Amino acid sequence: MAGYVPGYQPPDIASWIKLNTNENPYPPSPKVVEAVLAELGSDGASLRTYPSASSQSLREIAGELYGFDPSWVIMANGSDEVLNNLIRAFASEGEEIGYVHPSYSYYATLAEIQGAKVRTFTLSDDLWIERFPERYEGKLFFLTTPNSPLGFAYSPGYIERLAQRCSGMLVVDEAYADFSDTTALELVRKYDNVVVTRTLSKSYALAGMRLGLAIARPEVIAALDKIRDHYNLDRLAQAACGAALLDREYFREACANVVATREWFAGELAKIGYSVIPSSGNFVFASPPDGNGRRVYDGLYERKILVRHFSDPLLAHGLRISIGTREEMETTLSALQDIG
Repeated sequence: MAGYVPGYQPPDIASWIKLNTNENPYPPSPKVVEAVLAELGSDGASLRTYPSASSQSLREIAGELYGFDPSWVIMANGSDEVLNNLIRAFASEGEEIGYVHPSYSYYATLAEIQGAKVRTFTLSDDLWIERFPERYEGKLFFLTTPNSPLGFAYSPGYIERLAQRCSGMLVVDEAYADFSDTTALELVRKYDNVVVTRTLSKSYALAGMRLGLAIARPEVIAALDKIRDHYNLDRLAQAACGAALLDREYFREACANVVATREWFAGELAKIGYSVIPSSGNFVFASPPDGNGRRVYDGLYERKILVRHFSDPLLAHGLRISIGTREEMETTLSALQDIG
């Protein structure tokens, strides 16, 4: 099998404007640093003992934050871990999972590891899922909203209609939901086949700590608990997670800054002739006037600006550009104008 290929991480990262992996341009909350240092202590003695196996305190914090009992919450080593475990829990070898193409290509890798079959659904010109059956019989359907790499988000009403048509689990991957105005969390209460996954990599600026979570009915959480690694979050990650979730003021300000920069940048791209899909994430998918995304990618790379170009014919005409600081986006815009 071919493994998943993540975005390029340059060894001399400080010399680049890095807009290719949807990382947050701002540091995490200062309270995260304080919490990690406090957990580490002066001699690091806490590291000799195992962390909480259940991450129970984090389930309680996340439960209170999102309005669910902790029994509806599971913590994960990045949302990728819980996506993997959902396939392990619900799809046996030879059984089907489905997802939209284009969206997160890692679903295909996880399915292949499990030996599950994959069925993909394309998007119409107005970004609806084409030919979705009245009753989808696959074991899981993954819906990335806001969609990556395109950036658009589905309405809760549309997601609810999909939940009603799925005989298996509907996994709503909300990796970018904190930059959006919509969420499917209320559907978890209403439908026993809906799971919402979240990550702290993007909106909380903790990509380096590998933290995620899922919210679902307690019986689903119990099934996921059986198959996860028993010490899946280390002590420092748990300390960082708790501090990040609790610092709501810092979180809201950082997300608002990203959204404001996103809207400004999208508008400026349109002024120079780029076609931009309205985004609800911390990135935009934009196409140059000549539809040659690779040409522009190469031009930015020469200027040490990293963005994401996909070889997939459905995406090759454009670029996914993560939102950095206002200064970084001004430099990127100037480079795009220079490249032409």
